Parts: sequence; C-alpha cells; structure tokens
Amino acid sequence: MKQKTPVAKRPHRLRREIARNVDAYLFIAPFFLIFFVFTVLPVLTSILLSFTYYNILEFPSFVGLQNYFNLFLNDDVFLLSVKNTLLIAVITGPIGYLVSFLFAWFINELSPTLRAIMVVVFYAPSISGNVYMVWSILFSGDAYGYINAFLLNLGFIFEPIQWLTDPKYMLTVVILVMLWMSLGSGFLAFVAGLQTVDRAMYEAGYVEGVKNRWQELWYITLPTMRPQLLFGAVMSITASFSAGDVTSALCGFPSTDYAAHTMINHLNDYGNIRFEMGYACAIATLLFFMMIGCNQVIQKLLRKIGT
Repeated sequence: MKQKTPVAKRPHRLRREIARNVDAYLFIAPFFLIFFVFTVLPVLTSILLSFTYYNILEFPSFVGLQNYFNLFLNDDVFLLSVKNTLLIAVITGPIGYLVSFLFAWFINELSPTLRAIMVVVFYAPSISGNVYMVWSILFSGDAYGYINAFLLNLGFIFEPIQWLTDPKYMLTVVILVMLWMSLGSGFLAFVAGLQTVDRAMYEAGYVEGVKNRWQELWYITLPTMRPQLLFGAVMSITASFSAGDVTSALCGFPSTDYAAHTMINHLNDYGNIRFEMGYACAIATLLFFMMIGCNQVIQKLLRKIGT
C-alpha cells in the first residue's frame, strides 16, 4: 500500500520538483502569465464586482447580494433569458456534440485526400463571416424569402411567416442555425483524436472478443480519445451557453417580446449599453458557474465510457 506524503514534506518536495524541471516551467511561464492576466484575473475581478454597484464613472460601492436578489426577484427579463439559454444549451449542446463526433467518425473512414476536403466543407460554416446574412435571406419575412416562397408555392401557407420577428418561431430558427454552426473546434479535435488511435488496438480488441464496429467504438475508440472528447465537450458547452451573437444578428436586439433573449444578450444590455457593470458582472458570474457545473457533469459521464 502506497504511503501518503506527510503534509510538512510536501512544500519541500514541490520545490525539488520545480528545481528539477525549471526549464519546463520557464517555457510555460509566458503562457501562464498571459492566461492569468487575461483570463483568471478578469474572472476573479468580475466575481468581486458582482457584489458592488459600479457604473464605470464612480468607484464601486459594496451592495452585498443585492444584485443577485434583483436578478431573481425583480428582473423578469433575466428569468426569461435563463429559460431561453438553458433551452438552447440543452438542445444544441448534446445534439451538436453528438453530430460533430458522428461526422468526424464517418469522415475518418475516407481516403486522406477526400477526408481533408470533407473536413473543410463541414468546418467552413463555423468560421463563415456571412452566415447570418445567408440565414436572414432564407428566413426573410416576405414572400421573397426562400423558405416562405417554397411553402407558398407548395400551398402549405397562404401568407408569409415572420420567422425572425414572430415569438412563436424565433427561438426555433436560432436553434436550427446554431446546430448548423456546431461543427467547430470540437469537430476538428474529434477528427484529430480519431487519427491518433493505434490501429493495433483494434486488432487486439477483436482477439479479445470485440464483435462489431459499435463495440469497437465503445470499448476502444472512445476511451482512447477521452482528452479530445473532453475538449469537444468544453467547446460545445461554451458555444451553447454563449449564444448571443446569433440571436442579435437574426432577431434583433432586443428581440420581439424578448423571445430570443439570452443571458449573453442581457449581459450586453446592462454592461455595454446601461453601463451597470456590477449588475452585468452578477449575470456573468451566474453564467460562469452554470457552465462550470455542466462541465463537471460531462466529465463524470466521460469517465464512464468504456467501463
């Protein structure tokens, strides 16, 4: 049985490890410094400011939990934005994650040249600068919009549907667009992860009793590429919870009856327009911990793969 290192000896052991690997720490020092200054420090500052009233012009004044009380007790738009954000995340997160992996799995079976072409084809929508313009034309609210024209010609509708201004349809369109854009960095990570799986493991698996491709996927492929699966999950969670640009570009800001209003939209409203930074930081803090909680759940689920 392995003995635990006494607490008193741990600092000495840590110093010895740092001294032994000082060159490695020097190499990662620039990244760590940038990460701390531009990521860790802003997050900590935002959490602290969430307990204050801060309008940028005046020095922050401590208000305790008042911002959080106002969010949940006096801000109906915020509660609506939480509902919309969770709905978008629950639908686009898991579906986008699964679709990204399945497409990567299928593309991995192609020849190298064809695989490279297909990766570009599937990844292009996530980096396209004109994606919102294309979807705005497709779902235009007049008879010249492609969706409306198609439905009118077939006789399914008798007047154009206001896809991007009618609260009944806005969130559905946003979710559809986000699913189409979900093949992003996680998709590339899956493609790369599938390329790193040792082919000899598949041969050993069939010797040990693996009978089909699904068992091969569950017992060999997925456990081997857990790091890529975790990275893809983090990217999927981040994209689904940070939905804001899509809703603003397609449905306007604010959207009709706040039907497509998300937490990011609410954050931008109070942070960039009203300059109530303490209130905006409270929204950002809640969103941050929601994402952290989902990430922890995903990690626990990924640990069970192949067991």
